Amino acid sequence: MGNAQSPPANPRFASAIRAFTPHELDDLKQFFVSLAAQSQSKGDYVSSSVFQAYFGLNGPSGERLFDLVTQKRKDDKLTFEDLVIAKSIYEKGTKDEIEEFIYQLLDITDDGILGRSDLESVLIAILKSVFLPKVNGDGSSSCQDVADVFLKAATFSKDVQGASEKSMTFEDFRCWCGLLPSVRKFLGSLLIPSDAGRPGSQVPQLLHGENIDPNMILLRKEYAWHIGGALSHQELEEWKLLYHSAVNGLSFNTFLGSVSNGEGPTVLIVKDKEDCIYGGYASQPWDRHGDFYGDMKSFLFQLYPKASIFKPTGANSNIQWCAANFSSENIPNGIGFGGRVNHFGLFLSASFDVGHSFTCTTFGSPSLSKNNRILPEVIECWGIVQKGVQQEKQDAMKGTVLERFKEDRHMLNMVGLANSSE
Repeated sequence: MGNAQSPPANPRFASAIRAFTPHELDDLKQFFVSLAAQSQSKGDYVSSSVFQAYFGLNGPSGERLFDLVTQKRKDDKLTFEDLVIAKSIYEKGTKDEIEEFIYQLLDITDDGILGRSDLESVLIAILKSVFLPKVNGDGSSSCQDVADVFLKAATFSKDVQGASEKSMTFEDFRCWCGLLPSVRKFLGSLLIPSDAGRPGSQVPQLLHGENIDPNMILLRKEYAWHIGGALSHQELEEWKLLYHSAVNGLSFNTFLGSVSNGEGPTVLIVKDKEDCIYGGYASQPWDRHGDFYGDMKSFLFQLYPKASIFKPTGANSNIQWCAANFSSENIPNGIGFGGRVNHFGLFLSASFDVGHSFTCTTFGSPSLSKNNRILPEVIECWGIVQKGVQQEKQDAMKGTVLERFKEDRHMLNMVGLANSSE
C-alpha cells in the first residue's frame, strides 16, 4: 500500500498508524490518492484549494484547518503522513486531544490569542456552511446576527499584555462548547465531507399549518439547529408545530389538548414582553402529575439575546412539571422545568399569563429571563417527529396482530373449523 506499508521514518506517523485498522489505512490511502490526483501533484500531495473544496470549509477557517493538518509547514502540501497523523488526533484521540486541536483551530491568526474576532470569523464560516445552501428567502437571520447571539455565550477571562480585550482560555473554550453543542459537534467533524451527513450540519424541517404566518414563528432554523446540537440524529428530521398562542390562544387547557396527541419529545419556546426567547426540551409527554417527573434527556435553553443550552447536572431529578386542577399551594398548576416548587428553572402558570425563572441547580442554569418574573407574549410548542421510532411501533403492532392471527388460526385448525367455509 505504499507509504502505509513501508517502515515509517516519522515517529509521529509510526504512532498514528496504530490508531487505524489495515482496512481503514487502505481507505485513507485511496482517499489521499483521489485528492492528490485532483491536485495535479503526481500523487505526492494534496493542495490547499483541493482540500478546502472537498471538505467545504473555505476562507480563513479552511486555511487554518489546512495549516494545522500540514503541521504548519506553509508549503501548500498535504502528505499522506499528514493526513494519518491529523486524523489519528482529531478523530481517534482523547477528548482533551480533540478539543485542544479545535482550540488551536479557532485561533485563526495563530498568535496564541483566541479573541472575539477569531470566534466571530469561525462562527460565520460555520453558519454559511450550514445555512446558505438552504436559504430560500424564508426570513432566516443573517449569519452575522446569529453569530452575535452565539458570541454572547462566550467568556474571555485571560488578560493579554498590550491588548485592550481579553482572550479565551482553554477552560473558557470548553465551557463555551458545553453551552453550544451544535458548534462543538460541527467543529469536531470537519474532516468528514460536507455532503456526507457531517454531524452538526443537520437542520430539522419545520412543519406548520398553512394558516400560520411564518413571520409569527419564534423557532427560526438557526435556533432549531442550536437546540438540535443536544439531540440525537433521529430527532433532527422533522419538527411539527403543535401549539402557537397567537393561533390557539393563551390557554393551558388548549395547550394540553394540542400536545397530548404526540407521544414523542417536545420543544417549548417562550418569548416574554422584554423580547427574550428561551424554553425547554421535554423528553417525556406533557401528562398531568402532582410531582416532578421526566428523565435526564431534558434540558433548558436560551435563544435570544444569548444562545445557550443547559443540560441536567445530576444535582436532583426535578426535571419536568405538569399540574392541572390541584387546589394545594404546594402543587402549583402549570408547566415547568427544574428547580423546586415555586422556584422553578422555568415555569408557566396555568393561566399562561405569568411565570417565573430562577437560577436552577437541576440544569446549572441562570434565570432565563431578564427578571425572575415572566410575562409571556408568545408561547409555542413543537413536537419532534421520530420516524424510526414510529415505524418500529407500527411494525411491533403489526407483528402482534399477525402473531395473534396465527394463534387464532392454529386454534381453529385444532378444532377443525379453519377451513369450514371452503
